[in-house]
Amino acid sequence: MNLAASASYERTARPLRRVFEDIAVGDEIGPLFKGPLTTAHLMRWSAAMENWHKIHYDLPFATGHDKLPGLLVNGSLKQQFLAQLLKDWAGREGWLWKLRFQFRAMNLVGETLSVWGKVTALRETAEYGLVDLDLGIRNEAGIESTPGAATVALPFRDGPAVPYPFMAPTG
Repeated sequence: MNLAASASYERTARPLRRVFEDIAVGDEIGPLFKGPLTTAHLMRWSAAMENWHKIHYDLPFATGHDKLPGLLVNGSLKQQFLAQLLKDWAGREGWLWKLRFQFRAMNLVGETLSVWGKVTALRETAEYGLVDLDLGIRNEAGIESTPGAATVALPFRDGPAVPYPFMAPTG
């Protein structure tokens, strides 16, 4: 898979209204492509987050002092990529309820990342539906660096938007 041909920081299309009844177990969401990531991307993110660890922008420090293979993509940036995929998919009336993930491998400057998701379960509450997903981030070589899972609340076709502020279901 050649992800390098994708546009830098491509956004997923946001539906006007995604509803619970249109979702099925096994549905795939994404991919959302990010990259190729550059030192400028990491430096801007580091500045916004006030994360000044040199492993994100100082190549001689990262490779010499810390013995890393290159500049590392910020973990919080990868976290944001996951949240963006899910929020874009949920649309304006859905709500990202739970997001959990693990950092299992490093991603480096120059990589293009593919953020993906797959529906694993569907549950109904009185007010809205809940969609459970597996998700993650892979590089061009197909190496999964950030596996995780999430739960998204979606409105029913003939129902109102998921309430804001979001109130977790009880029971």
